[in-house]
Amino acid sequence: MSNELYQVVYNGQILPGFDDAQVKANLQDLFKATQERIERLLSSSSAIKSNLSYDDAQIYLKKLTEAGADVRIRVQVAPAEQSHDLKLASLEFTGRGGEYFGIWIVNILLTILTLGIYSAWATVRNNQYFYGNTQLDDSSFQYLANPITILKGRLIALAVLVAYVALANLYIEAAVVFGVAFIFVTPWIMTRSLRFTAINSAYRNIRFDFQGKYGEAFMVAFVWPILNLLCLTLLTPLVLKKTHAFIANGSRYGTTPFELTASTRVYYLLFGKALLMIAGFAVAAFLASRAEMPALAAVIAGVGYLTLFGFFMAGIANLFLNSTQLADHSFESELKPAQMVWIYLSNSLLVVLTLGLFTPWAKVRMARYRASCTSMVISGDLNHFVAAEQTRTSALGQELGDAFDVEFAAV
Repeated sequence: MSNELYQVVYNGQILPGFDDAQVKANLQDLFKATQERIERLLSSSSAIKSNLSYDDAQIYLKKLTEAGADVRIRVQVAPAEQSHDLKLASLEFTGRGGEYFGIWIVNILLTILTLGIYSAWATVRNNQYFYGNTQLDDSSFQYLANPITILKGRLIALAVLVAYVALANLYIEAAVVFGVAFIFVTPWIMTRSLRFTAINSAYRNIRFDFQGKYGEAFMVAFVWPILNLLCLTLLTPLVLKKTHAFIANGSRYGTTPFELTASTRVYYLLFGKALLMIAGFAVAAFLASRAEMPALAAVIAGVGYLTLFGFFMAGIANLFLNSTQLADHSFESELKPAQMVWIYLSNSLLVVLTLGLFTPWAKVRMARYRASCTSMVISGDLNHFVAAEQTRTSALGQELGDAFDVEFAAV
């Protein structure tokens, strides 16, 4: 008996005398978990805790029963097979600027010669290059979109844009109606765009997917930002957290969902540090101006802006990736604010000095740095995922987003 391990299994029901909201609140407090994670836990029967001794399993049984969850204890089958060694696999980008320059310049020339028609093929070639040169655990990513599908979406998006411009010039009332309607179309565009990108991305021949809902997209696109304005931007960290949760929790690798584990408190800490930085540089610049040193004040203000810019570029990306899990696997991101600012500024300067010709090297340089700072903590291996059914989806959502400048991303 002492060598056996046990699991505490949830039966998918709550005990008499409890309601759903009460049980969810109790489990949130017990596990210190997010509401989204508890809701997924209660959505089906599952093992809540594994690898327990009999005494520990009894303790969990008692606490979960008191919280209102209908649970039971069972002997864990083949415990040796269920325990996994952890392995840190670093992301690697192997592309080179000179190599990508050939693809980039040909894409531009053919797009011009075909009056933009080749842009769909250019998009696929660009993505295939960056995906194919990004490796994780000795395997490359794949980009599988069909250029014809993208071209159809762009033509429809262009037709919609032309119709809007024509209506705006001829009938102001129709343009207003069009604009109001577009508000309700925007969440659909967001979800379709994210799903098109995900489902045409693959790793080890398993496609990604995105299953975010229209209502969730509407909340993060309009409701939360409006509430933030009404609260004088005090909800900005919460809005960012809701956006990250929408993207992460809606994403899938095969049939396995990703999950954002960060609490709202972590987002407020990030913005709190930023406010302290702003206050420090503002005070220093003010004191310099009072001392009649305007040049020094300008330098302090410039350094402060760049410091804040790098802090958010690196900080938001690190927070999102470090808080995202895929089953038992997790991610690590160690982007440095100073390095991000240096790469961004030096890339921008070189692109200007070369009249844009340095752009391929700039993109490769940033991709290589981001990859070098990103890794995955693999529990066991990545061979156990089950590929979701290969489903084709229209590119219209993504291309409408491009046509109307609707962009949506975590970082």
